[in-house]
Amino acid sequence: MRKTPFTVAALLTLAALLVPAALAARVSVRVEGRTQSIYGALETRFEAGENVLQALDAASLRGEFYYHLAQSSFGTYVDQIGRYPAGGSSGWVFKVNGASPPVGADKVVLRDGDRVLWYYATFGAAGGPPTLLLTRTRGNCYRVVAEDDQGADKVATGAVLAVDGRRVRTRGGRACVGRHSGVVRATLTGAVRSNALR
Repeated sequence: MRKTPFTVAALLTLAALLVPAALAARVSVRVEGRTQSIYGALETRFEAGENVLQALDAASLRGEFYYHLAQSSFGTYVDQIGRYPAGGSSGWVFKVNGASPPVGADKVVLRDGDRVLWYYATFGAAGGPPTLLLTRTRGNCYRVVAEDDQGADKVATGAVLAVDGRRVRTRGGRACVGRHSGVVRATLTGAVRSNALR
């Protein structure tokens, strides 16, 4: 059977539409444990799947860390990463681009450039802890903000930058660290530690 030019054009168009949908999103995945970073502090981008749960799986393969899934009436959820299982008011949660989606990790579709953060948190009456985001402003100067569950930023007042064994206090969430050879991280009591930058 001969294919007409119209049939060939239709097949090529269909293929062009289906191929991008089959490709994984290129995102960064960071996992912050209870006491230390487990994976991706420098937030390197890689093809990580179509949703947040697939991104965790891809990161676990790259970083060789353990995670466990559990089932509930609400669906599949992550009940353990590394050595610490969820329990009581503590457990594993995630954010995409600084915000906590109101759906499960397998329901959040990723796009190229997204930042995925998994972290261990203890929840109280006010909810979970803010997460810190560190950015370079110029030279060896940095800015740190605290992101709430909606992804809204506010100045991380009292944040401290750690670099090369030194601690540098911020003013208004900003500080210059001078020459350094290692990575810079931000910490703040009651918040999830920041990403790392060189």
